[in-house]
Amino acid sequence: MTPAREQLTRCKRCVIKIGSSILTAQGQGLDMAQIATWVKQISALQQRGMQIILVSSGAVAAGMLQLGWATRPAAVHELQAAAAVGQMGLVQAYESEFKKHGIQTAQILLTHDDLSDRKRYLNARSTLRTLIDLNVVPVINENDTVTTEEIQFGDNDSLAALAVNLIEANVLILLTDQAGLYQTDPRNDSSAELIHEAHASDPSLDDMVRGAGTLGRGGMVTKLRAARLAARSGAKTAIAHGSEDNIINRLLLGEDVGTLLVPDQEPVSARKQWLASHLQPRGTLVLDPGAVKVLTSSGRSLLAVGVTAVHGEFQRGELIICTDGSGKEIARGLVNYNMTEAALIMGKASDQIESVLGYIDEPELIHRDNLVIV
Repeated sequence: MTPAREQLTRCKRCVIKIGSSILTAQGQGLDMAQIATWVKQISALQQRGMQIILVSSGAVAAGMLQLGWATRPAAVHELQAAAAVGQMGLVQAYESEFKKHGIQTAQILLTHDDLSDRKRYLNARSTLRTLIDLNVVPVINENDTVTTEEIQFGDNDSLAALAVNLIEANVLILLTDQAGLYQTDPRNDSSAELIHEAHASDPSLDDMVRGAGTLGRGGMVTKLRAARLAARSGAKTAIAHGSEDNIINRLLLGEDVGTLLVPDQEPVSARKQWLASHLQPRGTLVLDPGAVKVLTSSGRSLLAVGVTAVHGEFQRGELIICTDGSGKEIARGLVNYNMTEAALIMGKASDQIESVLGYIDEPELIHRDNLVIV
C-alpha cells in the first residue's frame, strides 16, 4: 500500500460521483440492482463515521424510459424534459434504497453559477454541511432542466469536483465504465497499461486522455479535469469501474484498484492558495488585539465581538482582509455578512446578532474553514 493509498483509509469526508454509463442498464433505464450495491457500500461507510455526498447522473436516461423514447433526442428542450421527468425516478430510487438502511436522503440541484456566486456558494455550503452533520446523504445533480450546457457536455464530473471544494472533502471517487485511466485506449489496445497512481497535474496525462476523444475513453477528459479541480482543494481523486465488486469500500480501504490522482500540496496549503489568489478582496475588517491573538494562535473563527472597524463595500460570501490596528494584514476569508450588517454587529457578542439584525445567518463573522492566516 503506497502512502497515498494508505491516506485513503483515513478519509472522513468523501464525494462519490456515479456516471450514467454504469447507472443505466445499457441505456434501458436505471439499474436498480447496481444502485442497491452502491447504497449498501455507502451505508456501511456512514456507519463507520464517514460523511458522504453523492453526485449522480442518469436523469435523462431515466426520463427517456419513462417517456417511452428508444433513442436519445437531439433537441435541447426534449433533453430538458427528459431530465425533468427522470429526476423524479432517480431520486426516488436512491431514497427507497437508502431507507432500507435507515438513512435519510436529500435532493440538491445545482448549477455552476450556484458555486461561482459567493453568496449562493455559502448558502449551498451551509445546507450541505448541515445535512451531512445530520447523517443525511445529499444526492446532487446538475439542474439539467435549466442548464443546456450541462446536458450537451455531460460535465457532472466537474460538478462533483466543485462539491469537493464546497464541503472540503478529502477524496473524490469517480465511478465509470472503465477500470481507471490507461496509458493507451484499452478498447483498441489489449496490452494497455492501467495507471495506478500519478499526480493530477502531470502534463503527460493530457495526451493519454485525448487519444480517442472524450466518448472513446468513457469521459476521461472531464475526469482528469475534475481531478485537477479537486486537487486545488488538496483532495485525492480515484477513478474506478463502478460495477466492480465492493469497489467503493475497496478504494477507501487502500486497495490498489483504479487510478489514484493525487494533489501536489496538502489541503491547508491548497485552500490558502485558493483564498489568497482566486478572489479579489472587497473590504477590510480591523481587529482588536484579542481577536488577532485568537486567530493567529488558536486557529479559531472570527467573531464580530473582535472587530473594531469595517471598511469597503462587500456582500456576504465575498473575500475580505483582516488587519490589526496598525493596518498589518493578519488573515483573509469569506465573510458571512455584508458590509452594512458587519458594521452593525461589530463589537457585539454572537448571541446579540439576532437582536441587532432581527435574524442570524451564522454565529461567526468568518468561519475558520473559510479563513486563512497570512
